[in-house]
This record gives sequence, C-alpha cells and structure tokens, in this order.
Amino acid sequence: MSPVVAQGRTSSCSEADAERGPGVRDDLAATLYRKFGSPLLAFVITLTGGDRLWAEDVVQETLIRAWRNADKLDTEPEMLRAWLFTVARRIVIDGWRSRKARPQEVEEPDADAVGVPDESDRTLAAVVVYQALEHLSPEHREAVLQTYLRDRTVNEVARTLGVPPGTVKSRTYHAVRALRQALRDRG
Repeated sequence: MSPVVAQGRTSSCSEADAERGPGVRDDLAATLYRKFGSPLLAFVITLTGGDRLWAEDVVQETLIRAWRNADKLDTEPEMLRAWLFTVARRIVIDGWRSRKARPQEVEEPDADAVGVPDESDRTLAAVVVYQALEHLSPEHREAVLQTYLRDRTVNEVARTLGVPPGTVKSRTYHAVRALRQALRDRG
C-alpha cells in the first residue's frame, strides 16, 4: 500500500488520525512533496513562463490544498497526480488572470529626478542653422527652404522656381554640403 493512502483513502484528519496525533497530516504533505514535488515543479515552471519563484509558490499552494482536502483525495497515485497537476494549473491560471486585472505597480519617481522639457537646445540649434543658411547663395538657400523646411517635392519646387528638376536637385545637394561644412566650422 502506498504511504499516501490508508485503507482506501488518503490520510486525513479523521477520528482515527486525531487519535494517532497531529503528525499524520504533516506526513501526508511531506510524502506528496517527495513523490510529486519535482515533476510538479517542472510542470509549473513551464506554465509560469520560467518564473521559478512563482512556480515554487504554486507548488506550495497546491500541496496546502491537498493537505486541506486530504479526506477527499483519491488513493490511486495516477489520480492523485492528476489532481495535483490540475490544481496547480488552475492556480497558475488564476495568477495570470489577477495579473491582467490589476495594473502593474510602479514606484513614484523622485521629484528631483523628473526632467523638465528644455527647448533651449532646440532653439539654439535653429539659430545656428539659420545663421548657416545666411551664408548660402540665394538660389541654394531657396532650394533648401522649399525642399526641407516646406516639405515639397523636387517637381513642386521646380515649378515654383521655374527651373528644371535636375537644377533643384543639384542646388539642394550643393546647399546641403555647404551647410554641413558651415556647421562643422562653427563646432
């Protein structure tokens, strides 16, 4: 006879167990853990996505439920194993559901660590680019303004300026090269 079962039913808190002492239920939990602990833990680790700490908690809760329901457990090891695995799976499902139902907790950031948006860098960059644009020829400056700042296509700029599209491409290319050089010179 299996150490888990006694006369067709598992050890529980029956009158006979009360006469034998409080250690009977503890023996049941220890026996269940020895027999089913490792395979149950491996199974639960896969259910928890590799979270070993959560898996260990689930195995512990499963064994506690088996201990509480000792008088209702089936005596056959296959049925006991199935019961344990089913209970563990349901505990994990409940855990996933509760995690989805509650928003994840985050700590409030320290007031000193909160960054305030600073537009000074952006403004300074705009001033530097504007000054570099002033050093371009009027044709090159207009090509850059139309294509990059007004977000127009080469064909639209060509119609606006009254020049062929190839000329707009050439002016834009040379203007961008001159801007890069001017910005490098400024540091």
